[in-house]
Amino acid sequence: METVFRFLWFLDVSNNDFQGSIPAAIGDLVQLNVLNMSHNSLTGPIPNLGNLTQLEALDLSSNGLSGEIPRELASLNFLTTLDLSHNKLVGSIPESPHFMTFSNSSFLGNSGLCGPQLSKECINGTTQNVVSYHPKKNYVDVMLFLFSGIGFGVGFAIAILVAWGIPIKKRS
Repeated sequence: METVFRFLWFLDVSNNDFQGSIPAAIGDLVQLNVLNMSHNSLTGPIPNLGNLTQLEALDLSSNGLSGEIPRELASLNFLTTLDLSHNKLVGSIPESPHFMTFSNSSFLGNSGLCGPQLSKECINGTTQNVVSYHPKKNYVDVMLFLFSGIGFGVGFAIAILVAWGIPIKKRS
């Protein structure tokens, strides 16, 4: 029976009020493409899922999962959908170019998480809110927009004046 489960491609056990921890054996389902265990009462850490190299979608949201996000998740190259929101996860979000593609909604509701996606800076393992106020950048953006608009307006006005103001001589 174990070999049958190794070839499971899609596993959705969401909204079942399952309790306890996620079985470590989930990490042995090497052909798994989609894993949805959201909206249960799962607790404990996320097990090592690094062997799930074919995984494209992982949804563990709205549980009571705790601990850090396993670094192995950042190496799942086919992972295009990730939702770890509304758990009790802590620590820094793994930094990899792949993980930077996930928006903050993938990690919301985990007050102990930090990382660029959440605008919370990680300092010595603790989270610090980052105030993202960049007055110089905002000023440059406004000035660029203003000058672009003025340039477009002046260019358009000149084009209209030239088109209407200069009579076209007809050759006879």
